[in-house]
Amino acid sequence: MTQPLQLETPRLILRQWQEADRAPFAAMNADPVVMHFFAAPLTPEQTDESIARYRAAFEKDGFSFFAAIIRDTGTFAGTIGLQIMRDAVPNLPQPAVEIGWRLTQASQGQGLATEGATAIVDYAFHQLGLNEVVAITAIPNQSSRHVMEKLGMTHRPELDFDHPRVPAGHLYQRHTLYSLRNPNFIEIEIEVPCSTPS
Repeated sequence: MTQPLQLETPRLILRQWQEADRAPFAAMNADPVVMHFFAAPLTPEQTDESIARYRAAFEKDGFSFFAAIIRDTGTFAGTIGLQIMRDAVPNLPQPAVEIGWRLTQASQGQGLATEGATAIVDYAFHQLGLNEVVAITAIPNQSSRHVMEKLGMTHRPELDFDHPRVPAGHLYQRHTLYSLRNPNFIEIEIEVPCSTPS
């Protein structure tokens, strides 16, 4: 299936990455307030690596993180999308598909993360046909957890884990995991008949 060039919500356009997005994305990733629950802000080089990874994932997997743009103004608002989880989570079947979001300070507190992520869930289940998406965040990140709950996701405390790319002992190393199943996905159990003795 060819991935859509963009998704639209009442207030957002979620589209693939353009060169004009590079500078505002780097500024957001360098903002210590936006990156508070991450191990550290990102350098411009790390932002470039992220964009390259997102573009490659669209080509390889058919989905990735979109640039999120305010419809009325054309302003860069952040990124929302899907990715195959980069790190294995103990006891979570792989490959798992993660939904995530990161918004600029100016775009926070307006329900945009929930609005955009709702469109991504619909895309994941109804266009991509995924059976489940998961989301992770540092345990103290209540605002992100609130978005997960508004999406209908369920906390899976048995799958909480120490993030391998966060330094050991870091305040935000421990991460929590939420999941959401596709309500239209049907698991088929095959019954194997028992042989009867002759």
